[in-house]
Amino acid sequence: MTRLLQGYLGSGDALARLQDHAARLLRLQNALARGLPPQLASACRVANLKDQTLVISADGGAVAVRLKQMAPSLIEHLARAGHMISDIKVKVATPQQQPWVKPPVDRRISAEARNTLTDFAATLPPDSPLRISLERLARRSKEG
Repeated sequence: MTRLLQGYLGSGDALARLQDHAARLLRLQNALARGLPPQLASACRVANLKDQTLVISADGGAVAVRLKQMAPSLIEHLARAGHMISDIKVKVATPQQQPWVKPPVDRRISAEARNTLTDFAATLPPDSPLRISLERLARRSKEG
């Protein structure tokens, strides 16, 4: 993986800078989480750091507003943790798209139909694939 990144980034020096930046962002994320209430900490992430400006990605508008209100105290908290930040920008993250999943088909059979399937399955040989399938169908079916 490192070779692949080196191919994209050029020299190993660029890779080292990228790794250092990622490690610093992770340390900032951990420090930020310690300075926030748990419900707020789980709704935001450190997005970037550039020129002593910390960019935070918030899960919604309400979270973004609260983080902006808390920015001065967060800057103090981060300074006490050893991170010199002069400004905090908060951006609202775009929601993650969840792939659409077709809901399962709700198949219902009557009690009489279930009994008929069970009775018919009993007439088949014990190792018959059809018998196994019919018994499973009868077991899993809902009354309707």
